[in-house]
Amino acid sequence: MRGTLHEAVAAVRDVLDAAGIVGAAREARLIVGQGAGIARARLSLSMDQPVSAAQWDAALAMARARAARRPLSHVLGYRDFFDHRFKVSDQVLDPRPETESLVLAALEVPFARVLDLGTGSGAILLSLLAARGQARGLGTDLSEPALAVARENAEALGVAGRCDWLVSDWFGAVEGRFDLIVSNPPYIAAGEMAGLAPELMHEPRMALTDESDGLSAYRTITGGVAAHLEPGGRLLLEIGPTQGRMVSEMVAAAGLDNIRFYPDLDGRNRVAGARMPKKRG
Repeated sequence: MRGTLHEAVAAVRDVLDAAGIVGAAREARLIVGQGAGIARARLSLSMDQPVSAAQWDAALAMARARAARRPLSHVLGYRDFFDHRFKVSDQVLDPRPETESLVLAALEVPFARVLDLGTGSGAILLSLLAARGQARGLGTDLSEPALAVARENAEALGVAGRCDWLVSDWFGAVEGRFDLIVSNPPYIAAGEMAGLAPELMHEPRMALTDESDGLSAYRTITGGVAAHLEPGGRLLLEIGPTQGRMVSEMVAAAGLDNIRFYPDLDGRNRVAGARMPKKRG
């Protein structure tokens, strides 16, 4: 034994404090709990419990990884998102709380078949399927390793039988039509990448930037949406806070109407939504 959980938390906190990690005390508890295999809800009641040498070493190894600015979710191996726990790794974009705005917007209207373009961990698609027990979905991504993570998450949430996965460059390999299409595409301009938090450098670059002006994915998606969205169906796109006008113009040019924006928790426009007009007659 190396000490108690309380002492392990203190040792991990020292490592994180030395690296300037904000919220080191909270993160230290999460890391030690993960290293010792103790649920977060039980940790406070177990602080006098002894920690084995293996558990101590595991917690310190995770602390050093976090001190090197590896995202906490990657250190822990999971991210809690929209009432579910998702496996994450450096192969997928870490799902952010602001993306829950897209899920909430999608759930405002019934849907039967949903397409998630650039699905990554599958957090958006799987959250939607978990909330709508009769719906089916398709998740696409250019990265087969990302889709492997999404498949694991689908199994863990019990919705694997209602979703399919496809390696595709946006609509490139997609067939058929959907009554809901969602996406959180790479929208950071290449020139903005150098100013991002160091944690983001551990995430797949192609999930963050289009290596251009941050709008390339929107051009491709809006260019192909008419062939894949059912009349009356909805398109929901996560956007950067300054991209609303430009994305709405692309959506309108694609023939969609009822364009509106949904805010994130900070009140910024985070999701652009629109509808494919229903056929007349």
